[in-house]
Amino acid sequence: MTKLTLGSHPFLLGFEKLERLVEHTAKTEGNGYPPYNIEQTSETSYRITLAVAGFAEDDLSITVEDRQLVVRGRQGDEDGERVFLHRGIAARQFQRSFVLADGVDVSGARTENGLLHVDLKRSVPERVVQTIAINKGKG
Repeated sequence: MTKLTLGSHPFLLGFEKLERLVEHTAKTEGNGYPPYNIEQTSETSYRITLAVAGFAEDDLSITVEDRQLVVRGRQGDEDGERVFLHRGIAARQFQRSFVLADGVDVSGARTENGLLHVDLKRSVPERVVQTIAINKGKG
């Protein structure tokens, strides 16, 4: 029996990139820091909320690279003159990536009470009906 994959199904033409994307996402997911929520705020908008307590706005960066939303956090090394008797709060950097579908764009971002909210908006494309002419020809 032949294994039928998403990219090789005869009715799904041009979805090879989607199959590679799913495989890549499955391999890279595993780090749970920082925790996050994804919510649908309307029919065409979403919000990603990351728990970034301890990070200042200057410690965070948000970029879109090749349809991937990348959120990075890096805290400065200010611990040189501080002496900890117990250190239970980790000061570590992170990178969290989310793949955006075509037509989904970042509409804004803000921090509030230790949470980073990234708002996304999906544009609704116009429906296009295209009529294809059938050429009479030989061969």
